[in-house]
Amino acid sequence: MRADAQRNAARLRAAAADLFQERGLQVSLKEIARHAGVSHGTLYNLFGSREALIDEVIADLAATRLGDAARAALACPDPWQGFAGYVTEVCELQATDPALGDVLTRRFPDASRLMAVCDNSFAAAESIIDRARRDGSLRPDFTASDLLFFLASHAPLARAAAAAGSDAWRRAVGFMLDGLRAPAGTPLPAEPMTPHQINHLLIEGAAAASG
Repeated sequence: MRADAQRNAARLRAAAADLFQERGLQVSLKEIARHAGVSHGTLYNLFGSREALIDEVIADLAATRLGDAARAALACPDPWQGFAGYVTEVCELQATDPALGDVLTRRFPDASRLMAVCDNSFAAAESIIDRARRDGSLRPDFTASDLLFFLASHAPLARAAAAAGSDAWRRAVGFMLDGLRAPAGTPLPAEPMTPHQINHLLIEGAAAASG
């Protein structure tokens, strides 16, 4: 890559990082190019697609932040506190960091590195949940698919509440966690969604939101 192309790529990565974290992964590519001071065509010549730019800019950050949250949860001596802390931290990311809030919604299935982060996060969540279920503190019928369903539902409202200067999303998380304690459990009227169904739901939801 020529020196001028390297400079343009660095400017685009920096601009994308700023705007993704400010507004989420749906921000206009034209706006990213304008923010970087280059043409829209230059962005496509250097990165080829939104997904490639997302993988370049967000995947490593997402892997670090979500991985740190999972490791802290699994290292917590109290399985319930580890689970509750993990859920709260991920929900806080959804409220305060639009880019990372968009990661778990799986809106960009062609961003292969980001999808690998999502898969790893789902596997980590299964371990965190299983640990709390085996401890007897988390109701035994709660699954990682249930958590992903909640997070997908929670993300837009958490972001909107934070933008309005409110921490009300914390109340929703608190109510949800209290309902998940094993002594509070009552029989549920439906089975959890399968991972395939969850992926379909998230992709369809993203298409409806962008349409």
